[in-house]
Amino acid sequence: MLRQYISVFSLAVLFSPSLFAAKVYAEAVGLELVASGLNTPVYVTHAPGDTERLFIVEKAGTIKILNLADNSVNPTPFLTVPDTDSNSNEEGLLGLAFHPDYANNGRFFINVTVDDGGAAATRTHIREYTVSSDPNIADPTATELLFYNQPQSNHNGGWIGFSPNDGYLYIMSGDGGGGDDTGTGHTLGTGNAQDITSNLLGKVLRIDVDGTNGTGGNYGNPATNPFVGETGDDEIWAFGLRNPFRASFDRKTHDLWIGDVGQGTKEEIDFQAADSEGGENYGWRILEGSGFNPTYDDQPAPANAVPPVYDYGRGTGEFQGFVTTGGYVYRGPDPEVQGLYFFADVGSDNIWTIDPTDPYGSVDNIKSNIPPNIGTANNIVSFGEDSVGNLYFVKIGTTVTNTTTGAIYKLVTDAVVPGDFDGDGEVDGEDLVIWQEGYGTNSDAEATDGDADGDADVDGRDFLVWQRNFGMRSIDVEPLTSSPVIIPEPATISLIGLGLLGYWWCKRR
Repeated sequence: MLRQYISVFSLAVLFSPSLFAAKVYAEAVGLELVASGLNTPVYVTHAPGDTERLFIVEKAGTIKILNLADNSVNPTPFLTVPDTDSNSNEEGLLGLAFHPDYANNGRFFINVTVDDGGAAATRTHIREYTVSSDPNIADPTATELLFYNQPQSNHNGGWIGFSPNDGYLYIMSGDGGGGDDTGTGHTLGTGNAQDITSNLLGKVLRIDVDGTNGTGGNYGNPATNPFVGETGDDEIWAFGLRNPFRASFDRKTHDLWIGDVGQGTKEEIDFQAADSEGGENYGWRILEGSGFNPTYDDQPAPANAVPPVYDYGRGTGEFQGFVTTGGYVYRGPDPEVQGLYFFADVGSDNIWTIDPTDPYGSVDNIKSNIPPNIGTANNIVSFGEDSVGNLYFVKIGTTVTNTTTGAIYKLVTDAVVPGDFDGDGEVDGEDLVIWQEGYGTNSDAEATDGDADGDADVDGRDFLVWQRNFGMRSIDVEPLTSSPVIIPEPATISLIGLGLLGYWWCKRR
């Protein structure tokens, strides 16, 4: 019956195409505080398919749950890692990733530094946990997957994430610390980042958490890793990185983006296409950004070194900084900013976007365009996404060592695909229910949910917009216009359609 009335109603569209005009669009307009009073948060993410919660990683060793319905943080942590070593600014609990099939197997993984004693300053551990019978509490029993020594306390990397392309776990590893990738614990003559034999530092590692052929038998090395069967560690996927603290996968294209912290001249954003076969060398310690590390400018560049997709100089200018924060390509509900890569610099407090198709020609400092509703958007140390692609900013505190002012902000935009009334990035049947419940309201009433054309009324014209866009996802559309569009009153034939719609709506009620 619904299909019948929609089909009849569609006749009105043929005689009144202007009814399909979109509502007014704009850009990202601010940041909304969703969690505060956190203890040095360094990351936020979601479990696959979980639309109700976010998981906040605090470097001191706790993972907390943020409830999106009311922005409350559960008083009991999801997980506490008691042996976390977080004595320095770059140590601690640094990464969290949920198994792609978490909804069925409850498995998740962390990246944490631990003081195991001995010669190493600390060790990075990749561990597996499972959720308990209570979905808000994890079983504290850990399974060790792999670990590797960190000769100094800095340059630990820390991000981990599952590729939507191949389902393997990717691990960002820094070069071990120190300057110029030299000194105790750094391979003489080459540095750790360029050493691919018995050295997991300065790398992107790729492992199979469902495999068993890795060291210790609790993970596997995919046969397609570039150095399997050749000279080089089987876990290595790419190398030549200094401190890839934050990275992300584009949920649409599956490309990998890496923010690699520089040393003295450049901060860089590196890129790996989804169809890569691995083995990229991003050039450190010889190269820094798109040029040479001055310490080694008398040496030849590594063969086939991959330049950054974007880099910038160190300083306090509008397009400068000191410590890059790798971000995300936006794939949330707002089509206005679809495809833009968001990133920041925790040293200069700049926040930027670039168009991946023209990074240097499109870079835009958006800090002043996204004022927070509470507090300041400084010290952005990480980003994260929820299940529908909304973007979140992680503020570590007034200073890196301040443990009381950490916060999470949500990027606020004011555009969605017309007809996507619940803002989940897709125009579907749930949006029709919202339109139905809001039918007849206007700007003078208590609500205007279901207003797709921006005229402050919920009426039959909004249904037409929903019908036209049914099945559309924001992730699949081009950015929409920001120009206002005036939508005229329906033609006579449209009013007939509206009458039929009213009949259908009344029957549904």
